[in-house]
Amino acid sequence: MLQTILTPAVILLIIGLCFGLILGIADKFLKVEIDERMEKLIELLPGYNCGACGSPGCAGHAEAIFSYSSKIRACKPMKDEQEVAVRAYLETAKGPDGRVLDLKKL
Repeated sequence: MLQTILTPAVILLIIGLCFGLILGIADKFLKVEIDERMEKLIELLPGYNCGACGSPGCAGHAEAIFSYSSKIRACKPMKDEQEVAVRAYLETAKGPDGRVLDLKKL
């Protein structure tokens, strides 16, 4: 009787450990590096997520800025002092490659 309960529990434990090990290894090799400047830029944008810039929300606009496919000023509700803060941040913030954005393109 004890064996009929214990055997499936041990099998499930072994399967769980195997899947956990596989997921742990996959996490190391499939990790996506996130540009830390992106989070700060999203904080500096107005945060309305209105889509007036042509991007899907402020996060989309931030991605478009980093890929030079959108101008900073495309954000319609952005106030002048916010634009100054964004430009000041982007002038000094270095990316993972050690470079800053070329603000002449933005």
